[in-house]
Amino acid sequence: MSAHFDEPGGEVGICRLVDRFPDLMDSAPEAVHVRALHATGRKVSREKLELCLTGWTGDPPVSAEKFGHPRLRMRHFPFAIGARERDEWLRCMDQALFEQALPDTLPAQLRRRLHALADPMRYQPE
Repeated sequence: MSAHFDEPGGEVGICRLVDRFPDLMDSAPEAVHVRALHATGRKVSREKLELCLTGWTGDPPVSAEKFGHPRLRMRHFPFAIGARERDEWLRCMDQALFEQALPDTLPAQLRRRLHALADPMRYQPE
């Protein structure tokens, strides 16, 4: 993915996305199960998500430099994530992406990558 922060809306759009996503998880009735897996305070989660997304969109990989390799599957192992929780998380992220004024190809690129990452986070049988 090429850097998008030089384009109008790039970095600002990512910041808005990171602010909006947890708000949707907190308020959407259809996100009740995934919301139960998250801590009530979202500050650290927002910071980590912002660092991760900025690295994905072409900025330096500050998240990996600060926290090490993401090891997303390992970090999500303690949580009871099944298809329902995955789908609820993706529904909120898709809505947050849809609401942002991001550069043309960025929402689709992020959506594809996030959807590809979400399935391996499931640990619960169907």
